[in-house]
Amino acid sequence: MASFVTEVLASSGKLEKEDLSGKISKMSRKVEETKEELYEMINKRYADFLPSLQGSEELMIQVDEVSKEMDALKNCIENEVAVTEYAKLKQQLEKNTVIIEVLGHLKEFHNAMEEFNKALPNKNYVEAANMLKQARASVDSLKVWKLSQVPLLGALSSELTVQRENLIHHLGDEWKRLVIWRLPPSNDHVCFTHKQEPSDVFCFYRAGQVLVKFMLKPVVMYPFISVTVAEQQEEGIILALQGLEKSHDERSTPSQVYSKLLMVLKTLHKHLLDVSIGDKKLSAILGELIWEEMSRCIIHECLVHSIPNNSSQLENYSTVIKQTEEFEKSLKEMEFLQRDSTDLLKYARDVNCHFASKKCKDVIVAARKLMTSKMHNTVKITPDYKVHLPNLPMPGQEVRAKQEVTKEVLTLENAKQLSAWSLCLPACRISESVQQLMDLAINTLCEAIGSSTYCALQLFFTVRNIFQLFYDVVPTYHKENLLKFPHLAAIQHNNCMYLAHHLLTLGHHFKAHLPQPHSEGIATFVDMVPGFRRLGARCFLAQMNVQRAELLERLSTAHNFCNLDDEDNYIAASKAVRQVIHQLKQLATVWQDVLPVSIYCKAMGNLLNTAITEVIAKIMMLEDISSEGGEHLHTLCQTIIEEGPLVFTPLAEENKNKKYQEEVPLYVKKWGTFKELVIVLRANLQEIVDRWTDGKGPLAVEFSSTEIKNLIRALFQNTERRAVALTKIK
Repeated sequence: MASFVTEVLASSGKLEKEDLSGKISKMSRKVEETKEELYEMINKRYADFLPSLQGSEELMIQVDEVSKEMDALKNCIENEVAVTEYAKLKQQLEKNTVIIEVLGHLKEFHNAMEEFNKALPNKNYVEAANMLKQARASVDSLKVWKLSQVPLLGALSSELTVQRENLIHHLGDEWKRLVIWRLPPSNDHVCFTHKQEPSDVFCFYRAGQVLVKFMLKPVVMYPFISVTVAEQQEEGIILALQGLEKSHDERSTPSQVYSKLLMVLKTLHKHLLDVSIGDKKLSAILGELIWEEMSRCIIHECLVHSIPNNSSQLENYSTVIKQTEEFEKSLKEMEFLQRDSTDLLKYARDVNCHFASKKCKDVIVAARKLMTSKMHNTVKITPDYKVHLPNLPMPGQEVRAKQEVTKEVLTLENAKQLSAWSLCLPACRISESVQQLMDLAINTLCEAIGSSTYCALQLFFTVRNIFQLFYDVVPTYHKENLLKFPHLAAIQHNNCMYLAHHLLTLGHHFKAHLPQPHSEGIATFVDMVPGFRRLGARCFLAQMNVQRAELLERLSTAHNFCNLDDEDNYIAASKAVRQVIHQLKQLATVWQDVLPVSIYCKAMGNLLNTAITEVIAKIMMLEDISSEGGEHLHTLCQTIIEEGPLVFTPLAEENKNKKYQEEVPLYVKKWGTFKELVIVLRANLQEIVDRWTDGKGPLAVEFSSTEIKNLIRALFQNTERRAVALTKIK
């Protein structure tokens, strides 16, 4: 029967509105009928699972015919009828067009699933996968139209899911048949067997992960693993990993890793992966799945450990870069790799940056280890001690300038020259670890010379970080010991002064050979010097405060030196004085040959001065001193006079310490005052008046008139002679 659209087109002249309306109404009814029939067929086929092959084919033809008629009618209206005149007709026509498009998607879905069901039994897995993809696209298009037939869409989606799992199951069976993994309990032998039978594709997603986990990563991580390839008639190609005797090498070299990986991948490519799937080979698909993970593994398990430990080995690293380039080239030839530059090659080429990072990390780790080591292992530093600085060539400009001013320098030379020991460190002891720390800093700066700008700057700032780390870590890590042990406090003081001394000139020595990107004075450590000096002084002063507190605590047990004619009081006071002397002698021993002589003498003088100042203050506070008590006071003070100078033993050679023992008044501020007090304790009134000498004598230098009058009143009874003596003290 002729199509009603054909009848419309056959009529001459313009279509009348009434005729066109009738034709569109007929078309709408036919579209609805086709829709109902197609929905019913789809439901029976994919929801109720009822086969109807002949009816479905006829229905697909009917959908095509209706679609063609709709297109013809639409073209006719657009070409011959004014839009404004027939707006309602066009609106109804567009509604029918939408329904036809939906029916078209349903037809495409059905056809794709039919082709899928033909391809799967024939093991044409690629075609089957493509058909599933087309079917999925049709369902997605239907979802866009927001159909009211939600149950129908659910049935189609379920069918897609079922058939996808069906395809995966078939692929899994095919993979298991063609590729066999043998994973024994022990790690000494891992292999898989490939049977040489034709196949279009295999299950990459799971296989790729197994390949990476059990074969590729072990090859990279363990140097004692070897790769073997064997061909057996029954089993096909066997690719195996075998554990050899463990080598002494902790890591494989990049060359070894690349060689083993290529053996594995070339074998897979030759016997399994050199198959095209659409516009890609299987090797390319596998490469996309595993390359990112494998490149990270090669970098972290191999290349990181191949970075040189010193700058002299950097030139030889070009071999590794070349090997990496060849490795990637081979992968591209097999189509495992598609990109021109990867993270692997980029990492190898950035060796200077990685060397700097590795070197900086190693230096900081080594420095921290030294800082947290025991401080009491010391070395002797003498004025002629010098750190081992490299002999660096002078820049050409400086050499010329020096030659030009040589004559002038000779004429301006002063007659008096500084001592050879000027600006030298005084003799003392420092921690061996601090000496090693300075050597580490110098060696790191030597590494920076001749390195790239980036590397040199990184190493320079790492050296600065070493010293900053010392400033922050050592006082905190050793805090308790520095307060508890005076010996360690003295060593820490020396350590800080030693570092400060060398930081003054360290930057100047290397400045001309390091890059100066920001300013001329960047390669310097001078700014750190005041901080280290303060750090050393603070540490030793904290220990001095501890020792002063202990001295005062011991003297507090002397009962203020009151009533020494009482035996118990005298014993307590005598014990306190002996403990003070003992403490000072102990300090003299632990600080001997450790502190610089000048610091030693100042420290011991300060502590002895603290003790005698306290004794003087207590005695001057006494209001009544008996004759026997005065004698006991004199004995105790005389003990201090005799024993005190003996604590000044800065040098290990006893015969050299006499000089410092004779210079006690230089270091003990109240020494003269104390000696005058001892004289007064045993003197008579006339002797006291004679030493006063109208305020001009030695006694007047040390005491005020009020203090001497109070002392006379405490020592002597109230007599006429005392009254006369008091009048002479003015």
